Amino acid sequence: MLIPLIVACALFMENLDSTVLATSLPAIAHAFGESPLKLNLAITSYLFALAVFIPISGWMADRYGTRTVFRTAIIVFTLGSILCGLSQSFWELVGARVLQGMGGAMMVPVGRLLVIRSTSKAELVRAMAFLTLPALIGPVIGPPLGGFLTTYLSWRWIFWINVPFGILGVILVSIYIPNTRAAAVPPLDRSGFLLSSISLLGLVFGFETIGRDLMPAWAPPVLIGCGAVGLWLYLRHARRTEYPVLDLRLLQVQTFRTSITAGLFFRIGVGAVPFLLPLMLQIGFGLSAFQSGMITFASAVGALAMKATAGPILRLFGFRSVLLANAVVSGFFISILGFFRPDWPAWMMLGLLLAGGFFRSLQFTSMNTLAYADIPTERMSAATSFYAMAQQVTLSAGVAIGALVLHLTALMAGDRALVPGDFTPAFLTVGLASIASVLFLLPLPKNAGEEVSGHRLPPPK
Repeated sequence: MLIPLIVACALFMENLDSTVLATSLPAIAHAFGESPLKLNLAITSYLFALAVFIPISGWMADRYGTRTVFRTAIIVFTLGSILCGLSQSFWELVGARVLQGMGGAMMVPVGRLLVIRSTSKAELVRAMAFLTLPALIGPVIGPPLGGFLTTYLSWRWIFWINVPFGILGVILVSIYIPNTRAAAVPPLDRSGFLLSSISLLGLVFGFETIGRDLMPAWAPPVLIGCGAVGLWLYLRHARRTEYPVLDLRLLQVQTFRTSITAGLFFRIGVGAVPFLLPLMLQIGFGLSAFQSGMITFASAVGALAMKATAGPILRLFGFRSVLLANAVVSGFFISILGFFRPDWPAWMMLGLLLAGGFFRSLQFTSMNTLAYADIPTERMSAATSFYAMAQQVTLSAGVAIGALVLHLTALMAGDRALVPGDFTPAFLTVGLASIASVLFLLPLPKNAGEEVSGHRLPPPK
């Protein structure tokens, strides 16, 4: 389990970065004289960069070697972190976050590919849980650490703390990770990469900027239209290309297809919560960044507690039963966040956040594992790139949808400061989106992923 532990160092750095940023967003907005809603572009620009560059991560690892790509990715991510801390304006921060995303795009999926290739399917649930266990320490300490640094030092330190972890990661990778390459590497689908990038740029950035006054009113519809055309052209291209950068033939595998389609809706809620909750606690409740972080970390504690139980739960009930029931439960716990109020007792909010984090993490782990349950070994590289891209697009969509609903609610309320009730429609919207994933989980057979989960149906009588 040495490789999962080393990969976890990279995941720890990335998870720590995302959670401390969400907690510190209002303070950064104040420092730059911008609206906190506008600053959500600092989150989505990173996720967008991930989505654009992830599709070629598998090909890069096969062509140049896993150690070379993984180590370079950590260096790029660390450099982006340094530049984020040195940013003097909103757009400088967004640019540095894009550089971070380019590093993360190679770092996380290539690390996951290393683990999947070195693990049997029977051990996949255990390996996935073990892989993410150390990384979940990041979200546990991220909110209070980010809040402490922002409140008592400077928000710039939330980026600079990545530097020692980046240096440690480079050293461990250089010593322990072999530089394996694929025996035969197909040519890079440059046309497909260009079309997929245009599509993602247009769709994600177009939806992100609707109603935000970031650009002229005509620009978002034009971006969305260009993205839609790019998507249509890519779909045509992929059907006629032997080695497309995003292989749509993988969707013929039912477990992979279900994880993609159901995940599109479920991760809208997962992506929105880390953005909306700190804003509500700091702007709506008037808490400091440190106080906010001490509350929101409860979700990560719940997620951490789940990791030891994922295997037994899936073995007892199977993927289908767990995913169906848990989608509804998780969506409920996301929606209920919108009804938090400043006069609620702290133990009640912490308890709901703890439970919500547990169930969201169970759904996340189950979907991530089911996606690879029936993928042949020789197609695993393409599958990890495809799945990671879809995951990041929907996480960024969650941030964008949550911010858009909150922005529209604020507009209807008039020219005043945000109050706790303004967040209710946003949480309800993303919570219902997560529940809607049930519609795509229903066609799963009862024995789906049984080789991975260990769940066996009783023999027919």
